[in-house]
Amino acid sequence: MPIFNMIVFAGTFFAVTKIPGFPTDRSINWYMPLGIMMGAAFGGVGLGFTAIRDIETGFYDRLRMTPTSRLSLVLGPLMGTLVRIVMMTSIVIVIGVALGARFSGGVLGVLCLYIAALGLATIGAGWGLGLAFRFQDMRGAAVMQLSIFLVMFLSSAQVPLNVMTGWLHTVARVNPATNILRLARVGLVDVGNPDHLSWNAVWGGLVAIGVMGTLALTFAVRSLHRLSE
Repeated sequence: MPIFNMIVFAGTFFAVTKIPGFPTDRSINWYMPLGIMMGAAFGGVGLGFTAIRDIETGFYDRLRMTPTSRLSLVLGPLMGTLVRIVMMTSIVIVIGVALGARFSGGVLGVLCLYIAALGLATIGAGWGLGLAFRFQDMRGAAVMQLSIFLVMFLSSAQVPLNVMTGWLHTVARVNPATNILRLARVGLVDVGNPDHLSWNAVWGGLVAIGVMGTLALTFAVRSLHRLSE
């Protein structure tokens, strides 16, 4: 799906780079990080789908009976998900470069993309698990999917903030996903910008990941304790 999203968006909206002020002349540079971020977000909330299935089949009751910390029921699956996200990101980057994507930021730009992907996957995992423990059935799955689409597409997913207008610009400007996407793209856009790959370009994404990741994992752990009551 990340590869599909990357190719579809980059091909369909290839002319978006002609908009005055667009930060890159390659559509693949803009939409490859979006594909990776969507894959990372759904890879994270996918833990919620798995947890719901295990709860409905009764398997999760066995896990909760094991003589170990409840925190491991959150951190264990999260670690496995992050490994998969690294693999997914690597594959998409290779295909993206083959299709014309260019990292003007070098190794540091690639590192920022990995950090953004792992951070968003962590946020998605905490959110997905928290909802799974709260709803305990597939109602939670619907909320997971809808929330991811809303958060991602009410951000700078399609175009940068400077070409947005109206209410969408207002919402995208305060949406934490916009900062995370900026972090993901920092090594692929704004080559002529003096802030290219500077602290000013990345700190917002790092703060968004830190705050949202902490809140999401806290939500998951508290929901798990509530499930055990």
